[in-house]
Formats: sequence, structure tokens, C-alpha cells
Amino acid sequence: MASTQFLLLLSLSLSLTIAVTVAGAHNITAILDSFPEYSNFNSYLSQTKLNDEINSRETITVLTLNNAAMQTLAGKHPLSVIKNLLSLHILLDYYDAKKLHKIPDGTVSATTLYQTTGNSPGNVGFVNITDLRGGRVGFGSSEGSKLDSSYTKEVKTIPYTLAVIEISSPIIAGSLVAPSGATNITGLLEAGGCKMFADLISSTGVLKVFESAAKNGLTIFAPNDKAFTDPDVPDFTKLTNAEQVSLLQYHALANYMPYGSLKTMKDSINTLATSGVEKYSVTATTSGDEVTLHSDGKSKSRVAKTLRDEPPLVIFTIDSLLLPIELFGKAPSPAPGMEPVISPSPAPANKAPSPGPSADVPILSPPAPPAASPGGDVPTEAPGGSASSTSDKAGGWEVRPEKMMTVGTVVVSVIFGVLLW
Repeated sequence: MASTQFLLLLSLSLSLTIAVTVAGAHNITAILDSFPEYSNFNSYLSQTKLNDEINSRETITVLTLNNAAMQTLAGKHPLSVIKNLLSLHILLDYYDAKKLHKIPDGTVSATTLYQTTGNSPGNVGFVNITDLRGGRVGFGSSEGSKLDSSYTKEVKTIPYTLAVIEISSPIIAGSLVAPSGATNITGLLEAGGCKMFADLISSTGVLKVFESAAKNGLTIFAPNDKAFTDPDVPDFTKLTNAEQVSLLQYHALANYMPYGSLKTMKDSINTLATSGVEKYSVTATTSGDEVTLHSDGKSKSRVAKTLRDEPPLVIFTIDSLLLPIELFGKAPSPAPGMEPVISPSPAPANKAPSPGPSADVPILSPPAPPAASPGGDVPTEAPGGSASSTSDKAGGWEVRPEKMMTVGTVVVSVIFGVLLW
């Protein structure tokens, strides 16, 4: 008995340790808030929305810059260039001080967040890390530049999940320094396979609305040309000009929201079509690394790819047209199952008793009809990241209820197994 109790207590201790480890998630903004010397770097992570991308990943290393070093970067370049360069300071692997000083063969080419953008030619999205011995570690762009930065100190670690390392100066890739110039929205859409959408926003005047909004922040969800061949797509000739404008503006947000930010959204999002009277909102759900947009009506669409991500503008392609409830109503509820009609039993007639055995067959009641779900709609299961979360701002941790439920199941299973043993 004593042995069983000991094993039970041990299992509980291990389970609680697992619960704390699994339930914790990093919050880079909260972590850096504790270090005023990195306030500029922290601010630019938020302005470029790179903080959302960092928080959505499970294994990451952030190469932070102190305020003076960050100013040498921020004082020379527009926000779009700053975002690209800061993406080189986010490594998609875990490198704490111990690992940096024990690099196999003395050097490694680390993958950065910029490599995931799809706009990284050659080896621009990689950073060279070299152990220079004597406690020195150098960093430089794999594009061919020298090791122009070096390890300063370890700032914060969450073992095997997040490492924040200070380096001496920015890592610069020459090809990322020049801004891309004026953005031609329709040109980008046509090149990305969204010509029909480009033609519609031009003919309806919505393009001018997009161009004006892009100065302060704009996110476009452009349906590709194949989306317009779907049989559920409405006949545009039957929509008034105002309805066409609302439908097209429904495919844009009046702020800059890159892919990493979409993955963290839990609430409904207003669109350019939103007004004081009409809601015209969308929601986003995440499964793995895939984001799906949902209208409040009867449509949804996968966010397929990014055509342009340069603050304050981001343009995505989507697979289907989003149909707002304000124009097209809700999806019809599925027809309920047919219920059997039970006729009332006739009153028994007065018969003379039969001398033989009764030939009457007993009447059996029909089975109960299947229960129909209220409203007829089957709710879509929310993704793991959609539950609300609470943050411990001091430590940069978030407790995610959906992960705690999983951990709780593991704990109960372990305890039950011990008791049976």
C-alpha cells in the first residue's frame, strides 16, 4: 500500500511538472517589457507585427538589439525594410548561450523567419553563426557579408522553447536594404492570379479606396480567378453598384495584419465594409500553420499565399469568395430528419369471442425519431489557438486552457493506471 501511495504521489508530481511546461507559452512583448534597454527593439517588433509571429511559434531564438544599436537601424530605413531586417534576427531554432559556444564544426547556417516569407532568393534568409573561440560568437548574413555582429549576453530563456540573446549590432543583408518603391496593387493582383478581382476593384472605384487606406494600413484578401468559377458565386450583374462595392470592401481590413497576426486572432474582425449600421465582419481560425477565414454568412476560405507583405500593406490570395450575411443571408439549415407519422389507433370494435386463438397481431410503437440539433447548424470545432488566454506579464508566459485540458487528461490517465497497478 505504501509503495502504491509513493508511486501515486510521484505520478502527480511528474504530471504537474508536465502541466506547467506544456501550458506555458511565451509572450515576447511581456518578456522585453522587463528590460527598458530593449524598448526600441520591442516597439518595432509590435509595429511590424513580428511579435505575433514569434508568439505563435514553439521553438524560436530572438537576437535582440539594445536601444542604441536599434537606432542605427531605425534611423536609416522605412518600416518595410526594418521588418525584413528584423526577420533576420529571429531564428527558427533554439540557441541559448551554452549551445552557441558548442556549435558543431564551429559554424552553422541558421534558418531565419525571413526565409518563410517566400520572398527570399538564394541564401538571404539564413544567418551564419560562428564560434570564434575565447567566448566570442559572431553573426552575419549568409548572403556574403562579414560577421558584423557578435554575442553580448543571454537575456532570457525558456528551455528548448525560447531564447532571447543580445547581439552587438544589426545583421544586414544588402539585398533587403533598398525599399521596393511604389506599390501597384492591381499589378500585384494580376501577377498573383487574381485578375478578375483586380478588374472588379478598378471598375467599381474600390481601387482608389484601397490605395488611400494603404497609406495607414491595409490588408487585402484577394480571391483568385478560380474562385469566381464556383457555382455558388453570385451573379454580379444582379447586384447594385453599392452592393458590389460592399462585397469587394468586405475582402479588405483597414489595418496591417500579416499572417502571424491572423494566426493569433480570436475575435471577429471588422472589414472596410463595416459601418455603424452593418457589421460585415470576418473571423479567422487556425489549424497547424493554416489560416481559414469565415464570413458570418455561409462561406469560408483558406488564406492561400502572400503576394506582398511590406508594412503598412499586406496582400493575400484566398481560394473562395467570402459572402457576407448582410448581402446573402445565412446558409440554409439542413432539413430535419423525417419523423414517422403515427396514426391514432382505432377504437376496438365489440366482437363476439372467437373460439380459436386470436389472430390479432400486436401493434408495435415506431422507434423515437432522431433528435435534431437546435438551429440545425453544426458548430465547427475551434482550433487550439482560439481559446482566450491569460498572460503573466512579468514572466512573459500565457496559460492556455485548451492545453491544460489535454494535460488534465494525461494526469487522470496516469493516476488511473497507477491505481489499477
